[in-house]
Amino acid sequence: MTTTRLPRTASGGRRSLRGLLGLLLVLAVPACSAEDRATSPEELRELAGGTEAQETRKVAENYLRTTVRAYDKDTPLVLGLTTVNDQCIGGAAREWFFPTDDYRYRIHCSLDITAYYGADPKRIGDTLDAVLTAGDHDVSASPAGPIPFGHDDYRTRLVSYYRGHGPNPTGPDTPEPFQLSDPSQTLSWDTLRSTPKTPVEETGPCTENDPPVTRCLREPASTTVADLRGRYGMVFKLEMSSPDYYRVFRDG
Repeated sequence: MTTTRLPRTASGGRRSLRGLLGLLLVLAVPACSAEDRATSPEELRELAGGTEAQETRKVAENYLRTTVRAYDKDTPLVLGLTTVNDQCIGGAAREWFFPTDDYRYRIHCSLDITAYYGADPKRIGDTLDAVLTAGDHDVSASPAGPIPFGHDDYRTRLVSYYRGHGPNPTGPDTPEPFQLSDPSQTLSWDTLRSTPKTPVEETGPCTENDPPVTRCLREPASTTVADLRGRYGMVFKLEMSSPDYYRVFRDG
């Protein structure tokens, strides 16, 4: 016997569509629970201003500022400008289909400090050698010392290059070296032998300063990188960060 299939009616199609929308609505309901919502601005401010956050922030900032002062105290570099960018971000709402790491947190805060130093461009080799000597001492005293750059084969040849006693340590026909980098910090400087020269860039403007959620400081406020270059001849820049110095997970 032959069975005849009847075409789906318009009302049947509408019922199927309503059923699908209902299923999606059921799946979406858990995302509306309190634990699955994004951190509210009020909660973010409360957490960022809490005692634990303030104490952790103070420790992180003091450590970075100690490093900034070490370069000024133990090397020929002269500290002229410091910028601080501190930001706390609230957790995002749960994404059921495309989850992100931001959902895991109620709050996470990061701190960036950049310091600018003046230096004599005629003595850059001596300046770098002094930085490396200070780094030798710091690393031997503690692996987590403020200046992590000590003498090694490449850095010794870098000093000779800037003293005019040796070739470019990165090889012939390569760009002029302009930085020392470590997982904890980066020290860079104005190039002197490149054509055209590449100077350290000016600081960006503070976009927002709303403690305790965001802080943007420039010390001193009126000083520019160009001011330091005009006063000393060249500029060194030290960049450091304390990523996620304070975190609160949703699961406690």
